[in-house]
Amino acid sequence: MQDTSKKSITLVLGGVRSGKSRYVQTLAARISSVAFVATAQPLDEEMRLKIERHQAERPKEWRTIEEPLELDRILAEEGSKHRILVVDCLTLYVANLLEAERGNPAAIEERLQRLYAALRSVPCSVALVSNEVGSGVIPPYPDGRRYRDLLGEINQRVASIAHNVLLMVAGLPLALKGTVEVHP
Repeated sequence: MQDTSKKSITLVLGGVRSGKSRYVQTLAARISSVAFVATAQPLDEEMRLKIERHQAERPKEWRTIEEPLELDRILAEEGSKHRILVVDCLTLYVANLLEAERGNPAAIEERLQRLYAALRSVPCSVALVSNEVGSGVIPPYPDGRRYRDLLGEINQRVASIAHNVLLMVAGLPLALKGTVEVHP
């Protein structure tokens, strides 16, 4: 993401509290004209407080777009207005997607194809945050396994489109594809 004269797609994966969002925000802060695309919804008090904390941590000059589901539309509409779009996060997007489509595989796949096409054609850089769920415990219930499997598949497909794929461990970035940018 350092060379802002050309577009790049960066996927930052990691476990909970691994430093994914902080890393992406630090890199994006070096770029002018940032839009932050938030997929979280304040469905309970804990999430509402978390959203408020994250809003307070972001630079005030960034545009915040709250969109839990239509990432393809946001990429198409906002991509030419900004130098980078930060999508935080695919993890919650998948939960929103499963809920909205009631688990319908065909409807989910249609939405995902639109997202992948939008990522390929967006004119600005995009940094996406997502949890790596492949190293965790196997969920004991079918909905949890469906969620884990879908997020894992989406991570793989976005990674195949991305120029850079990073894995965050204890706040440290590891390059899986492309390069790691070091904080100043």
